[in-house]
Amino acid sequence: MGVTRLRRLALVAALFALPIAARAQPDAAARFQAANDLARAGDYPKAIEGYAALGAQAESASLFWNWAQAARARGAAGESLWALLKARELEPGDRALAREIDEVRAALGLDAAEIAPEPLDALARLGRRFALGWVALALAAASLLAHAAVRFGRLPRAAFAAWLTAVLAVAAALPVLAGSFARPTGVVVRRGAPLLPAASPTAESAGALREGEVVPLLDVSGGYVRLEDSSGARGWALAEDVRRLDP
Repeated sequence: MGVTRLRRLALVAALFALPIAARAQPDAAARFQAANDLARAGDYPKAIEGYAALGAQAESASLFWNWAQAARARGAAGESLWALLKARELEPGDRALAREIDEVRAALGLDAAEIAPEPLDALARLGRRFALGWVALALAAASLLAHAAVRFGRLPRAAFAAWLTAVLAVAAALPVLAGSFARPTGVVVRRGAPLLPAASPTAESAGALREGEVVPLLDVSGGYVRLEDSSGARGWALAEDVRRLDP
């Protein structure tokens, strides 16, 4: 009896959740359209607020693309580059994104190495672009089935296919595995953001970070992040000046 009641309660909860989920999607679409309308009207700060609120709930390449355009029109090139790189994390194969990233990077006076400090990130994007994790799992499953068929005498000639699919599974998994070891990175979104010797409000600037540069993030303490810039200098920066690029 107890199990039956639990099942009924779960069914009722699911029925009530369906209309809520159905309303949430049109609401998000309406808010996205409202932010786009604000950007078209030239109210870029309000548009960016709208994109940020939507991004806190669900991320998409389209959201970050429009965010990037609004930030660039506002004169915030570092924020624009961050949004474009976020979009690339979600859509690694988009050529229009690659062209836009190069354009904003060049406008900021950065070379390609300054926005790609972690070579393993490229392998992680490759894995996402071609869904290599799923490919590796499918090949591994095929290899196990082929090995089972050989072992139990069903298909004795399947040995070659069994080992071939095993090798291919390992090859597909390698970029995913290697990419998982990449250090987290962030983008300097504020022009002249100070590099600090300590995570403290009383610390005096030891230099300035380059707007738009992608930097490895080494540590976090309160409202500060520890980082390393392209010159090898290490220090702390305000977390609001360096936005993370987590996929």
